Amino acid sequence: MREIQLKDAKATFSAVVDQAVRGNPAIITRHGRKEVVVLSFEEYEKLSQVPSLGRLLAAFPGEDSDLPARGEGLRDIDL
Repeated sequence: MREIQLKDAKATFSAVVDQAVRGNPAIITRHGRKEVVVLSFEEYEKLSQVPSLGRLLAAFPGEDSDLPARGEGLRDIDL
């Protein structure tokens, strides 16, 4: 993913948007810090549909007994 300074992104915003629509998102930086990402709406929709780990765990269809007890299956590691 390419990085563009904010001042350059402002000057060429249409081109930045066109590139994002074609699948080439851009990171916009301000004073050397990454501030925002410009990406296509289609890509945004895909990313917004990805469930969080918490939601996946909450939706687990099994019983509590299907999961190993905490600490089971851990092995000792020599440091």
